Amino acid sequence: MKEIHGDFSKKSKKRKLESFGRTISFVCIALIVLVVLSILYFVISKGVSTFFVDHVSLKDFLFGTLWRPGEVGEDGNPLVGALPMIVGSFGVTIFSAIFATPFAIAAAIYMVEISPKTGKKILQPVVELLVGIPSVVYGFIGLMVVVPTIRSIFGGTGFGILSATLVLFVMILPTVTSMAVDALQAVPRHYREASLAMGATRWQTIYKVVLRAATPGLLTAVVFGMARAFGEALAVQMVIGNAAMMPTSLITPASTLTSILTMSMGNTVMGTLENNVLWSLATILLIMALLFNILTRWIGKKGAMNK
Repeated sequence: MKEIHGDFSKKSKKRKLESFGRTISFVCIALIVLVVLSILYFVISKGVSTFFVDHVSLKDFLFGTLWRPGEVGEDGNPLVGALPMIVGSFGVTIFSAIFATPFAIAAAIYMVEISPKTGKKILQPVVELLVGIPSVVYGFIGLMVVVPTIRSIFGGTGFGILSATLVLFVMILPTVTSMAVDALQAVPRHYREASLAMGATRWQTIYKVVLRAATPGLLTAVVFGMARAFGEALAVQMVIGNAAMMPTSLITPASTLTSILTMSMGNTVMGTLENNVLWSLATILLIMALLFNILTRWIGKKGAMNK
């Protein structure tokens, strides 16, 4: 009877601990959801004030090319065209992803397929070191090295989308590389063995079997890198020139959504048009972050369905 009673007590305590653990987990999840919803509500409610309170046309805001929040155009509407910043953000994001993807995939292939031991000893510490470097250091190096180099080669001021692209290329490279390594390692070993057994060379196996099987994971890595580049502020602000005008080339000063936000948010008064349009820019950033997350989930589901 004592043994039965002891077992019952242990089970009762275990159930209480499990119930307590579930309660703590639920509270933490509910708190996270509440914080996310609060952020969404706060940013979006401030962002739409531009259109409902200040009566700015959505078309003029998204497709206008003049950014002078304190001035009014000939038609009487505020000059708050965000197209130059949108183009700048997408420009640096797309170009940096184009530059980083081949290097990241090549490094991942070397670390996983060609020389795993050497890759782990040399490349993995380098990748981890790049992840730990603060954004301001990247920006300072870009300001001291990249901008003068671009100026000496192409002329002009050296500031622009090209300089920002080169800085972001180095910044997102470790993110894309790490996720590409995970994608290649997730390919089942028997895929490689079956390919080699059928007479394929190692390079044919890598190109026609491993890379194709890892395509969803590699695409997810690229999208995560683009999301990282799209939201970067400080490093881009230091090298892009921060000129709120439509970029005419890759070597002319431009601006991004994040650079305008970081430069202007502290110089405006809450509730004014100048402040509301900045919240509208923040809303665009928030929407793009959600779209990047949706895209990664869609790629993941497509990859799971193909398997």
